Amino acid sequence: MTLTDRLDQYLRTAGLEAVWFARPNSFAWLTGGGDNVVDREGDIGVAAAGYDGDEIRVVTDNIEAPRLRDEELDRGVDVETFDWHADSLADAVAETSPTPAAADFDVPGFESVDVTGLRQPLTEAQVEQYRELGRDTAAAVETVARKAEPSHTELDVTAGLRQELEGRDIATPVVLVGSAARAQSYRHYTSTDTELGDYALVSVTAQRNGLHVSATRAVAFDPPEWLAERTRKATRVETTALAATQAAGRDGGTAGDVFEAIQDAYTEVGWEGEWRNHHQGGAAGFAGREWIATPGHGAEVALPQGYAWNPTIAGAKSEDTYLVSSDDVELLSGTGDWPTETVSAVGYDLELPRHTVLDL
Repeated sequence: MTLTDRLDQYLRTAGLEAVWFARPNSFAWLTGGGDNVVDREGDIGVAAAGYDGDEIRVVTDNIEAPRLRDEELDRGVDVETFDWHADSLADAVAETSPTPAAADFDVPGFESVDVTGLRQPLTEAQVEQYRELGRDTAAAVETVARKAEPSHTELDVTAGLRQELEGRDIATPVVLVGSAARAQSYRHYTSTDTELGDYALVSVTAQRNGLHVSATRAVAFDPPEWLAERTRKATRVETTALAATQAAGRDGGTAGDVFEAIQDAYTEVGWEGEWRNHHQGGAAGFAGREWIATPGHGAEVALPQGYAWNPTIAGAKSEDTYLVSSDDVELLSGTGDWPTETVSAVGYDLELPRHTVLDL
């Protein structure tokens, strides 16, 4: 089913004439990767993309229209313009759209739309964009991680990551660098001026064309004895999550089914209940997580779709983004140039080479 097929079905089911998207990820989803962001602190972009059953068109102000036409949108996409001083984006959309309609932002008289279900599963064109983003993200993260030194601060490494990723036209909504001291204390080790010390965890969620890739790499200088073992156990939990994802997608299962497999895996590797200390990840794509799995979560497991599971075990972490389909579990965030160890899923017939600790 194509993207417009999904939207046609949505419009018919909801009894609507049009639907509009101004939140950046969904704008990118509808326009094939177009960027409507100027101010990253805002939830709503500078343009809205709409579909009325016949065509995709964009509404924006006279400041942004030339750039969007020239650099962000496919040829042939109609761009309707309003004067920046005369109207708001919401009012302009309300004036131009057929009704009844829905939007992912506040438009007078419009219904709201939850786009999460519409964005899954990924289309073939999105998968190709995703593969490129995954490779580029992994290359950037690994390049910076290899240059790390014990005396570098978490902020030093963060600056390098942002520069390396932004230089590849990749935005950096999440960059976490955990020193040996802080990675053992916190699951979200937001960067500080603490020196890395004996080892470090480097984690990112990166975005381009609206798609998101998450990845973590561990580097060690004088690692604690337990680091390799805990990392290996985390990779087994992650591999289990991926196997359970594929099984749930094939059989009509839910996020809650996958989470139950994650809980069992933690128990099997000797860390029962460790899942309580951090969320375990979930579906990825046009958000860092389209949904985060929880016990009993009823979200549908779509295939093919990106999935980023991120189990942690007391100072160790395993995280990458995979494309899971009915017949494959494909690593997206990899270069083939980082040490791996093949591990087996708990309760499933799946083995994967998973990224392990790089000794520097």
